[in-house]
Amino acid sequence: MSDQADIHHLETRAGLPDDLRWLVEKYPREDWQVHDNVHGMASMWLQRHDMFRELGGTLTGGIGDYREGRLDAQGFARWFAPRLNYFLGNLDGHHNVEDHHYFPVFANAEKRLKRGFEILDADHHLIHEALERNAETASAFLRALKESEDRQRFAADAYAEENARLVAMLTRHLDDEEDLIIPLILDRGDRELGIG
Repeated sequence: MSDQADIHHLETRAGLPDDLRWLVEKYPREDWQVHDNVHGMASMWLQRHDMFRELGGTLTGGIGDYREGRLDAQGFARWFAPRLNYFLGNLDGHHNVEDHHYFPVFANAEKRLKRGFEILDADHHLIHEALERNAETASAFLRALKESEDRQRFAADAYAEENARLVAMLTRHLDDEEDLIIPLILDRGDRELGIG
């Protein structure tokens, strides 16, 4: 992998490259909520991303509670499984809609941001792989809840590590996606972009 590719990789980058940040510099994050074009798609996008952040944090907190003994195995399993399924399913669906509908529309509307949407699309592939690993590790963990305490502890640690990796990837991706998309929506508006 080249040095250029490494700086854009989801797990190693610190944000979008400088040449893709010109719109977020024009429309800084702290001004988004008062902009006339924040209503509609921009607001929906931010709310959806906040939901994913919250769910990721909830799962992280839940696994921590289990590992610290605040939840027993069966109570944890009943609590955990539906939340994990909701999180993974909605995240995968959200990314599919972005990849097949919104990203092409946005990249076409502002050609100078095309590379940014390619970076976000590459993120989605990495996140999808992480979602699959997360689901596999979670299934192994849930099966281990019926086994010895040592097996439970080992499986909980493995899942916690996989979950932390996914949440870190997702946090970086959501921030970068917002820095690319929300300023574009604020600049052009839903109607001009053909999304409203």
